Amino acid sequence: MRGKIFLALDFPVWEEAKNFIEQNDLQGVPVKVGMELFYREGSRLIDSLKQNHHEIFLDLKLHDIPTTVKRTMKNLAALGVDMVNVHALGGSDMIRQAKQGLTAGSSAGHIPKLIAVTILTSMNNHVMNDELGISGHLQDSTVHLSKLAFQSGADGVVCSVYEAGKIKNVCGPSFLTVTPGIRLSESANNDQKRIATPASARENRADILIVGRTVTDAKNPKAAYEKVRKEWLYGEKL
Repeated sequence: MRGKIFLALDFPVWEEAKNFIEQNDLQGVPVKVGMELFYREGSRLIDSLKQNHHEIFLDLKLHDIPTTVKRTMKNLAALGVDMVNVHALGGSDMIRQAKQGLTAGSSAGHIPKLIAVTILTSMNNHVMNDELGISGHLQDSTVHLSKLAFQSGADGVVCSVYEAGKIKNVCGPSFLTVTPGIRLSESANNDQKRIATPASARENRADILIVGRTVTDAKNPKAAYEKVRKEWLYGEKL
């Protein structure tokens, strides 16, 4: 799982996502499926992606009472996806029961990785303090939630690149750091606030990258994906 670059399929329907993959020769790359596409297409989308040998991060960010999350995770695990997530703010019992649901619903030897979302990369310190009412510094809250997730049985967290190293120091090298907000230097920031280049992610010890519009909005998406991959593997000086 480490070293993977998941392409965010942020398309409204499967036909658009499928055409994008085929037209840009991105068959078989790891993909992230979010709420917009999954809620429209359902499990048939997952089946289609698996038939074409894509690893799948099902990004639904569950946040509900523990029993509901456990039962939902049991159903999601049966789809055969590779990674799923919950909100760490749901608390330790919810995270533990999510893991139990994944284990109960999985086929032998294939339990999806459970990843906890810490603080969304669309948020900054002002939003966290003044709108959510969470005091302190954003990085400290992210590390605190990561430690909670680690102690509750999660396999890793979604965080920004800038927190990845600190999380590794607290939770250990095997705890996965999944980092969205990845942009090539020439790309727009869009609605992400805590963004970083692939080279910066490498320097900060991120394990898994999520790339979206820096690839899907590029004039040559295949070339953009390959540029991300090379920066990720070798740093900016290629």
